[in-house]
Amino acid sequence: MSAIYKKELRSYLTSMVGYVFMAFILLIIGIYFSAINIGSAWPRIGDTLSNVTFVFLICVPILTMRVIAEERRQKTDQLLLTAPVKVSQIVNGKYFALVSIYLIPVLVIAFYPLILRKFGEVSLGMSYTAILGFLLLGCAEISIGVFLSSVTENQVIAAVLAFLVLFVSYVSEGISGFFPETAGASLAAFVILILLVCLWIQSMIKNVILTGVFAILAEAALVITYVVKSSLFEGSIQKFIGVFNITDHLTNFTSGILDISGIVYYLSIIVIMLFLATQSIQKRRWN
Repeated sequence: MSAIYKKELRSYLTSMVGYVFMAFILLIIGIYFSAINIGSAWPRIGDTLSNVTFVFLICVPILTMRVIAEERRQKTDQLLLTAPVKVSQIVNGKYFALVSIYLIPVLVIAFYPLILRKFGEVSLGMSYTAILGFLLLGCAEISIGVFLSSVTENQVIAAVLAFLVLFVSYVSEGISGFFPETAGASLAAFVILILLVCLWIQSMIKNVILTGVFAILAEAALVITYVVKSSLFEGSIQKFIGVFNITDHLTNFTSGILDISGIVYYLSIIVIMLFLATQSIQKRRWN
């Protein structure tokens, strides 16, 4: 894995992609830091970081679009798959190289609270808790980009998919507001959701019978649960959509709260996305 990591890290440091990524993040955060913290004499850097989360919508797709898709396009993925390393080590090596690039601007941001202390009282504990949350958020969104890069060989498609997924996550709170909080509305939403999941499963396993059985069992379980206790469905679609609101978990960190559930949430996203990326490559390998 170390060889993959070093190769990927070197490629980002010898091309413009890594430097553009770091420069863009530091530019946007620098503008907000100057306006909010320096210009307004506001000591909480967490407010600055919570206002610049939109930067990941642009930076992450650009940074991650080529990480695996480019290997597929150039057919160099065959060399990796025949190398004496596990597929999971290949994915992890590429991912940690991306995280290392992201760590550079985060380390620069870590000096901002010290700059603010020159002008007045600043809570370093609250500031660095906010920076930790910002770091975890970026790492989670990078893992999503890595997974989406593994499902296509076209860099542009990978970038567009990453942008759409992150954008939907970013506006998920607004999306949940379109659904009524009634039990019937949640039931209808979950029925459609199960059908969409079954279509995705069908595209992956190419087995109509197995997919059909899963769909019937899932829909039947859903209807039975609704008939037995419909109150469970009240507002459940809002809660379900809220699970995908990645930026929402940053709120506690920016308020100075070391949110253990938030840490577990971000780490879970990273593990799941890297696992799915590994399985995507494995599927292509044996096909």
